[in-house]
Amino acid sequence: MNVIRLHAFGPAENLRYETAEDPEPAAGQVRIAVAAAGVHFVDTNIRSGEPGPFPPPDLPTIPGREVAGTVDRVGPGVDEKWLGTAVVAHLGAVPGGYAELAVTGVGQLHEIPAGLDPAAAVAMIGTGRTTFGILQFATLEPGTVAVVTAAAGGIGTLLVQHLKNAGLTVVGLAGGAAKTDLVAANGADLALDYRQPGWADRVRERFGERPAALLFDGVGGDTARAAIDLLTTGGTHLVFGWSSGDPVDLGDDYFRARGIESKNVLGPQMTERAGGIRVLETRALAKAASGRLRPALQPFPLAEAAAAHRALETRASTGKVVLIP
Repeated sequence: MNVIRLHAFGPAENLRYETAEDPEPAAGQVRIAVAAAGVHFVDTNIRSGEPGPFPPPDLPTIPGREVAGTVDRVGPGVDEKWLGTAVVAHLGAVPGGYAELAVTGVGQLHEIPAGLDPAAAVAMIGTGRTTFGILQFATLEPGTVAVVTAAAGGIGTLLVQHLKNAGLTVVGLAGGAAKTDLVAANGADLALDYRQPGWADRVRERFGERPAALLFDGVGGDTARAAIDLLTTGGTHLVFGWSSGDPVDLGDDYFRARGIESKNVLGPQMTERAGGIRVLETRALAKAASGRLRPALQPFPLAEAAAAHRALETRASTGKVVLIP
């Protein structure tokens, strides 16, 4: 089979397109003929050797933890009814997704709902479940204003759509005209380029001095600092990343004086509140299958995994980056 293999931690160019022996499923496992593999920002951290939520893998390794495709082989003890079933799975702490074939435990599988293609399914099993994990910490009141940073990204796209479905007024921030066009197409009431000076003043002109009840922040840095200033007394700042490389640390006293709740929602608390990861995954897949959410996708051929990583790291990507074997 063809795979992407990492032999040494470092830049994206260290991802090599190679061949490897086909894996065989062990007891309780299935093998998936991969039709789409998800690329996550965490993958770029692991590749570069930076600390993250997963321990560094032994090298060489095949990266990737999100796959969708068809079960083509089952291991001992697994019901053969799975053969030929279209499935999607998050592989958990075990990599191996950047490949034409991947193995995982049968308990990790979800059948892909009718009408959902593999690339969309793989977006929802990772990015979708994170989106619904974040939304657990927000009170959505129709008519209130919510600000979404990185609104053209995988999570941002889903947040904008879900908030609009819930009746909120949405301000979506993204970098560049092409991305803000996408944000507007997803239904944002105001789509702004955070690279342009004065973007926050345009929000105030439209909605008032400090109009926002919610801020969904996956960027950090100067963009988040300016967006926090748009929050009203009693507003909520939900942090789920800092793709700018600069987490916002204004201090508890600042937020207390403003009457703002600032909360990092990443980590075990996200799944504990939901009742487990699988609950979030099922919810995300169902929403996409119903047509209520439409994940944005940016596909790359499997052989171009390095380019996919560079797109993520330079914030040049839009939506969920997926590899197609």
